[in-house]
Amino acid sequence: MPINYQSKLILLVDDDSDIVNLFKELLENKNYEVIGFTNPLEALKNYKTNFAQYGLIISDIRMPGMTGFDLLKNIKKIDATISFFLMSAYDAINFSELEGIKIDGFIQKPIRIKELLSILEKHLINISIS
Repeated sequence: MPINYQSKLILLVDDDSDIVNLFKELLENKNYEVIGFTNPLEALKNYKTNFAQYGLIISDIRMPGMTGFDLLKNIKKIDATISFFLMSAYDAINFSELEGIKIDGFIQKPIRIKELLSILEKHLINISIS
């Protein structure tokens, strides 16, 4: 049974603590609640326990311990309807690792603040009305 996501709680995962802190501060200034992790294994553990609270996930692709692709696969096993954005600083990304799993968007780093907010606002509004 799909969960009705009315939450603005965002799970943010990037092995670069500066990115996590910057995105977290930016999004919190726009009244989003953000839980940030630099360790994807810890993020997955948190998601398993609190999945019903999240409305959106943003994850870097290349991280030690677990890639963003693997994090996505594990999270989609828990809730196939959760909105998931992958991000990377690399231009050439091979999405064949996703094996048919849908992502809701790709964020190319560096990203302009207005562009990031626009993407998230549109997506979270769509979640709230569905």
